[in-house]
Amino acid sequence: MALFGRRAPPDASARRRVEAWARAAGGFPPDTAMTVSEIVCADPACPGFETVILILAPGQPTRAVKVTGAVDALDEAAVAAAVVSAGG
Repeated sequence: MALFGRRAPPDASARRRVEAWARAAGGFPPDTAMTVSEIVCADPACPGFETVILILAPGQPTRAVKVTGAVDALDEAAVAAAVVSAGG
């Protein structure tokens, strides 16, 4: 259901799926925490929705990986490419 002109947040299963793809692409161990969020980019050059994956590895600075598109519209190849290009 859309609220105030926005779409509903992505469901937990879609976020977990993107996290699993990112974890596999980067070879991150279980002790590396991750968050997956969907934002609407306010920059006119942006395509609209963007997915941000925060990678919180113990003893390392937090890294943000951005993937163009809504969480539930991403595929494994897009997530893997973003993680690899970010140095995953």
